[in-house]
Amino acid sequence: MQADLFQEQVDGLQAAHFLVLCWAAAAEDRHSRYNITNCFDDLKYSGITRTKQSAVSVIEALAVLRFIELRDEGNRRHIFITRHGARALENLVLKRKFTPVKSYFLEGSKP
Repeated sequence: MQADLFQEQVDGLQAAHFLVLCWAAAAEDRHSRYNITNCFDDLKYSGITRTKQSAVSVIEALAVLRFIELRDEGNRRHIFITRHGARALENLVLKRKFTPVKSYFLEGSKP
């Protein structure tokens, strides 16, 4: 039953959710701090959204699903992928449902 629920949750994710999971995982792999503002900028430059409200909605949805964890550090809220989020990301990658897009924050350049 839990496996079915998890799969339904993963199947309901959209491209923006996938990208946030990718970028959060990449940031952790690089020992970087990835915050909500960085995420919004990446989603904006990728053409996914034009508003910070939309970006926050994507982030909050992932947090409610426990796929990411938000931690207040100073005046920033940083995004960390959870083990459930890692499993969801793996599932999406294996299905090739979405195409990864580079994070301009993590790559150090903007268009």
